[in-house]
Amino acid sequence: MMKKKSISASKASLVLFLCQMISALDVPLDLSQPPTITQQSPKDYIVDPRENIVIQCEAKGKPPPSFSWTRNGTHFDIDKDAQITMKPNSGTLVINIMNGGKAEAYEGVYQCTARNERGAAISNNIVIRPSRSPLWTKEKLEPNQVREGDSLVLHCRPPVGLPPPIIFWMDNAFQRLPQSERVSQGLNGDLYFSNVQPEDTREDYICYARFNHTQTIQQKQPISVKVFSMDSLNDTIAANLSDTDIYGAKPVTERQPILLTPTGSTSTKVELRGNVLLLECIAAGLPTPVIRWFKEGGELPANRTFFENFKKTLKIIDVSEADSGNYKCIARNILGSAQHVISVTVKAAPYWITAPRNLVLSPGEDGTLICRANGNPKPNISWLANGVPIAIAPEDPSRKVDGDTIIFSRVQERSSAVYQCNASNEYGYLLANAFVNVLAEPPRILTPANKLYEVIADSPALLDCAYFGSPKPEIEWFKGVKGSILRGNEYVFHDNGTLEIPVAQKDSTGTYTCVARNELGKIQNEVQLEVKDPTMIIKQPEYKVIQRYGHVSFECIIKHDSTLLPTVIWLKDNDELPDDERFLVGKDNLTIMNVTDKDDGTYTCIVNTTLDSVSASAVLTVVARPNPPFDLELTGQLERSVELSWIPGDENNSPITNFVIEYEDGLHEPGVWHYQTEVPGTQTTVQLKLSPYVNYSFRVIAVNEIGRSQPSEPSEQYLTKSANPDENPSNVQGVGSEPDNLVITWESLKGFQSNGPGLQYKVSWRQKDVDDEWTSVIVANVSKYIVSGTPTFVPYEIKVQALNDLGYAPEPSEVIGHSGEDLPMVAPGNVQVHVINSTLAKVHWDPVPLKTVRGHLQGYKVYYWKVQSLSRRNRRHVEKKILTFRGNKTFGMLPGLEPYSSYKLNVRVVNGKGEGPASPDKVFKTPEGVPSSPSFLKIINPTLDSLTLEWGSPTHPNGVLTSYILKFQPINNTHELGPLVEIRIPANESSLILKNLNYSTRYKFYFNAQTSVGSGSQITEEAITIMDEAMASRQVDIATQGWFIGLMCAVALLILILLIVCFIRRNKGGKYPVKEKEDAHADPEIQPMKEDDGTFGEYSDAEDHKPLKKGSRTPSDRTVKKEDSDDSLVDYGEGVNGQFNEDGSFIGQYSGKKEKEPAEGNESSEAPSPVNAMNSFV
Repeated sequence: MMKKKSISASKASLVLFLCQMISALDVPLDLSQPPTITQQSPKDYIVDPRENIVIQCEAKGKPPPSFSWTRNGTHFDIDKDAQITMKPNSGTLVINIMNGGKAEAYEGVYQCTARNERGAAISNNIVIRPSRSPLWTKEKLEPNQVREGDSLVLHCRPPVGLPPPIIFWMDNAFQRLPQSERVSQGLNGDLYFSNVQPEDTREDYICYARFNHTQTIQQKQPISVKVFSMDSLNDTIAANLSDTDIYGAKPVTERQPILLTPTGSTSTKVELRGNVLLLECIAAGLPTPVIRWFKEGGELPANRTFFENFKKTLKIIDVSEADSGNYKCIARNILGSAQHVISVTVKAAPYWITAPRNLVLSPGEDGTLICRANGNPKPNISWLANGVPIAIAPEDPSRKVDGDTIIFSRVQERSSAVYQCNASNEYGYLLANAFVNVLAEPPRILTPANKLYEVIADSPALLDCAYFGSPKPEIEWFKGVKGSILRGNEYVFHDNGTLEIPVAQKDSTGTYTCVARNELGKIQNEVQLEVKDPTMIIKQPEYKVIQRYGHVSFECIIKHDSTLLPTVIWLKDNDELPDDERFLVGKDNLTIMNVTDKDDGTYTCIVNTTLDSVSASAVLTVVARPNPPFDLELTGQLERSVELSWIPGDENNSPITNFVIEYEDGLHEPGVWHYQTEVPGTQTTVQLKLSPYVNYSFRVIAVNEIGRSQPSEPSEQYLTKSANPDENPSNVQGVGSEPDNLVITWESLKGFQSNGPGLQYKVSWRQKDVDDEWTSVIVANVSKYIVSGTPTFVPYEIKVQALNDLGYAPEPSEVIGHSGEDLPMVAPGNVQVHVINSTLAKVHWDPVPLKTVRGHLQGYKVYYWKVQSLSRRNRRHVEKKILTFRGNKTFGMLPGLEPYSSYKLNVRVVNGKGEGPASPDKVFKTPEGVPSSPSFLKIINPTLDSLTLEWGSPTHPNGVLTSYILKFQPINNTHELGPLVEIRIPANESSLILKNLNYSTRYKFYFNAQTSVGSGSQITEEAITIMDEAMASRQVDIATQGWFIGLMCAVALLILILLIVCFIRRNKGGKYPVKEKEDAHADPEIQPMKEDDGTFGEYSDAEDHKPLKKGSRTPSDRTVKKEDSDDSLVDYGEGVNGQFNEDGSFIGQYSGKKEKEPAEGNESSEAPSPVNAMNSFV
């Protein structure tokens, strides 16, 4: 939210206008004028008798006035009293009390007169009274003995002081006595008890009177109050009567209300207009009555009505005649009511409707003085001239009195005087001075020349033109040096000369001229107006929610006129920021570090300039985990339940969502708290279910969105009575640990589940399906019992029952257990293996009889292992593999077998004790499969037309190799593959020489092995035959000739020129063939072999607009691209030719890019061969 206020706002402009209008009527002090009273003491002037008395009377006039005083209506000669002095050039009196004077001697009514040759002004009647703070009269105070429930009034009766003292009640320790609806202080200072209680008994009820004027406090003697309760009164009576006497005071009885003040059913009250009306009703009764107020025939005035003293006092501020009427107070309790009607009459001391104002006239002019006042009763109006009743004042033919108006006609200079208007009734008076000053003066402008006014755009601009002249000058305004007179609705012209521009705009800036003229002359004045841009907050602080100890920041980014210097102030809750280093004020933000709960509130950014002020506010809400609940209370205690109640702690601005109740068992697990239940956050009581024989304590945890509170303080302890156990142990099991025993286990009851002392367990068992009796044993509070001498793995019925000193738990349910297991006795029979393929087999077996398992059948395990490979006949380390088949399954699959191998397996049955004996080993063989790829393929000894291939046999032949298959094909310069040639090679070979190959040609080879089942995976390789030695020698020879070097330089230069033309043409988006230019300079002997026509393509916009990377070029028809051939060996490197090892094997990488052209510089680390150099120009 943002608020904006401007210095030129409407209220400020109104105040400025009124001030200017008043100042425009002031006569400049260099001109003759009658006296004007400027300062005087109040009408009712109470003075401190210990200090000097200063009676003020200041006035102005030309010539300067002289002063005189009257006291009690007669002339007061101050020269005859040495204690009195008058200040120089002033009428103020100083009465010296501190040097022996008595203030009482100077009580009276004083009036000051200020006089010069043009008239006399008088002050109000100033009543001087010294303040008084008398002591309390000594009196004997009897102790107040009151019966409980009765009403009581302790009277204060303070001494009469001037002004009246402030009353309050305290004890001997100077502590204020607590007040309430039952006990309160009345307007007269008395202390009222609607009904007394035993706690009201004390001996130091003291009434104090504070006299503020003399800064003294007077104390009444302490008052003693003793309240007799009914019980103590009965005891007293019983002690003084015999056994045969009948005694007994009545118990405290309830009583309906009666009014202690005011008395009776009606009363009256007179108050003066503008004062505060206070009405009071205090009632006795039991229970304590409640007071309510009404106005008969109307409503209590809104916004001016307040209730004080626990609604016993009705307060109405700034009363007016409309507040007169009947006000009713009603005191009510459960037994009845009492009421009182107060008739209020509002009177009024005189108040102004129109006070007379100074009148400046030129000779021959007319004028009026008006004095109108109102009051209740209506005031009388009387006129004085120069302090003398007008009826006996010197006559003036230009003056005529008409009630509350004096009419002046064709005044002359001798008509100058000061007139006093007195309006009075029985409640007070008003006195006003107004002069008539007859002057003939040409205009004068009092506003300084070239005064600069600065305002904010879209706000009012008020340009002052304070003036004086007699007769009153006419005022005109102009804009600019030669501008026309200002008229129209966009301007407001005030009587005091002020020009108002209601909504100033930027184009309102400029020079304004004020012209004042009357019949005696003319004068003008210029002022300047500048309209500024308003200050704005363009980024306001925003509402923030922050967790305690976090950091928060409020932004306040502003925009302002460049000529104004803004200041930014941050407030918290409309007050200064705390003096805390955690508050960091930046240029356009406020940051609060380590936020605490005290930082919660409204933060306001205020931006002030000399002309305007804007503000924006945001609320900071600090949230935290709730405070822990408190005041835990247990009520309604029963054997199996209790009610828990609590008071929630502060929720810390985040609503409590739920309460968690925990309990502690001080008898069985002291110090350990367990979850009991939880309830919604709106609930503060809960009915809790309890277990017997538990010493309960409870605590409550509050939860909100931020987290959990600290636990509350524990409640009082509550020990429940003992009882039989309600439940039996859970999770009862019977499992043997040895072949001849039965181990019975269970989960013991927790401490609070025992329901009483002496917790034990009755363990019972019998063999199932056998007509046996139950065998039982009672054991201590343990969780296991072992039965020995049992048959191997037979079922038993088992039950465990809890008991304590008070009896048994309900009959437990039975469970089935088994005695201990032993290893299985026999192996599975009829084991059969069915080979599905070279890597998978299926095994079958017959199940073993269940009696021979001697335990819980868990499944069967198949052990299998490879004996040897049938192709190699070599044995290796035996690694057995195990597959487990759960349950009573009689077959299974054996995956992951190796082809063409011999395997063995056996099968065993498994129970909880372990594995039984193995079945006889079963031998099976896997058939052949396809072989793996050859272990390697090398290409060595390249010649012009032959290559030698060597290879290794497959690592896993998976059968008997029948042959090898070799496929190969040539690869041309465009990565196109030639015809595929296939050769079958006997299985016993490991090398092959390929002849009749093309020279300088790349070949790709595919090689794999075969068994009778089929071909295995292949291995690939690439190699190149070498070039013709004679051609290579000739090319080297040519490259060393000077003419050839020169030709190459010329070709390079031509290529450079062509590239420049290419780039120019490319920028224009055109295409052009380059083959003719290249053919003209190419050597036909060094053209590379191509399968196509060997021509270049055309350069096009599609290629020209691609970015050129360092070392890259537009690909030619010889370029090998990776996307064109999926069979390339590797990703081709830049600028690297194919190379061979010493043994002739291919190790290089096939270059996928052309060699760099000379125009691009020697960026490659490789020196190009002459052939490569030739090819680069093709």
